[in-house]
Amino acid sequence: MSRIVFQVAGQSGWKTLATAACMSALSCLAPLTAQAQDRAQHLPTVTLGAGMHIIKAEVAETPQEHEIGLMYRTSMGANEGMLFIFERPGQQCFWMKNTLIPLAVAFVADDGTVVNVDEMKPQTLDPHCSTKPVRFVLEMNTGWFARRGIKEGSKLSGAPFGTPR
Repeated sequence: MSRIVFQVAGQSGWKTLATAACMSALSCLAPLTAQAQDRAQHLPTVTLGAGMHIIKAEVAETPQEHEIGLMYRTSMGANEGMLFIFERPGQQCFWMKNTLIPLAVAFVADDGTVVNVDEMKPQTLDPHCSTKPVRFVLEMNTGWFARRGIKEGSKLSGAPFGTPR
C-alpha cells in the first residue's frame, strides 16, 4: 500500500487529504455517472418468460459483448436484463468489474432450466460460476429471481431455449 500526502490551501496531513478527496469525489460524481452511462453498451433484445413474468433481455453473443456485459450501467428497468449466449456449454464464471449496479445471475441450461442462481455485489472481482456446464447466463437486478421464486430447477421460456414465450 502506498501513502500519498499533499498540501491543500497551505495545510498538510491526512485530515486535509480526506477532505480534499471527499470534495474531489463529490465534484466528479455526476460527470462519472454520465461518462459511465455513455460507455455502457446497448444490444438488441429478446423477450423471455419466467412463469408469468416477462423479461426484456439484451443479448450478448460475441466475446466483446460478453466482456463488457452490463458494465458502466447506472440503472436498469425492473424487468430488464442481459442474456449471455455462449457457443458451447461450459462452466461460466462472472465477476462485477466496472459494474455499478448490484445484480442477480441465473445460469441456464439449453432447455431453459435454471441450474443455479447467485447474487453479485457491484465493483467486485469475486467469481460467480455455474455449477454445471451451461450456454446461457441471465443477469437481472439484484433480488429479481428470489422475489419471484425462481431458483434451481425453474424454467425460462423464449426463442433462445427453443420454446415460445
